[in-house]
Amino acid sequence: MSVSAAGIQAAASGAVEPQFSSSAPQAWMIETRTQTDSMRASAELKRAMMEEEGVRHDVYRDVAGNLTVGVGHLVTASDGLSLGDTISDERVMELLEADLEHAEKTVSDLVGDLPLFQHEFDALVDLVFNVGQGSVSQERSPKLNEAISAGDHQSIADELHYHSAGGATAKGLIYRSERRANIFLNGSYEDPRMTA
Repeated sequence: MSVSAAGIQAAASGAVEPQFSSSAPQAWMIETRTQTDSMRASAELKRAMMEEEGVRHDVYRDVAGNLTVGVGHLVTASDGLSLGDTISDERVMELLEADLEHAEKTVSDLVGDLPLFQHEFDALVDLVFNVGQGSVSQERSPKLNEAISAGDHQSIADELHYHSAGGATAKGLIYRSERRANIFLNGSYEDPRMTA
């Protein structure tokens, strides 16, 4: 998958959406609930995530104090990056794809045999990407796991709200949670701030 440098920069500024290309059919076109083991994040979700996270080429500290770069990528020792380092557009996309692959697998493991619509899968991928794998565990999110076990899609949507980072409520996370619930319930990827 590739994206042009102009596309990433424009996405970060909100001017135009990035151009994604792939030889595979777009996964978001799935119109029936299906098993998640072959599902991948849709282009719509990637655009929404770039809007929410922004695209940062310089390593910075996020609201929780974590070193971050690209599209909300938490820097690890294996990345070989330090505060203030700059990465290319290509590295931004490589990091995003790797993070999404991890989130997609986590969602597939989390939901097990529960079939999902593409937009439901996307919302859960966004949740895992945003709050981390540990936050959706049975111990930390028992209601989410109960809703999944029961196949109760409305209750799953009710558990997609996370509003704090670093112990403080963040208005951006409130909007992101609303957007995530709209994606899950309605397949609407629009930014709720635009309609508020």
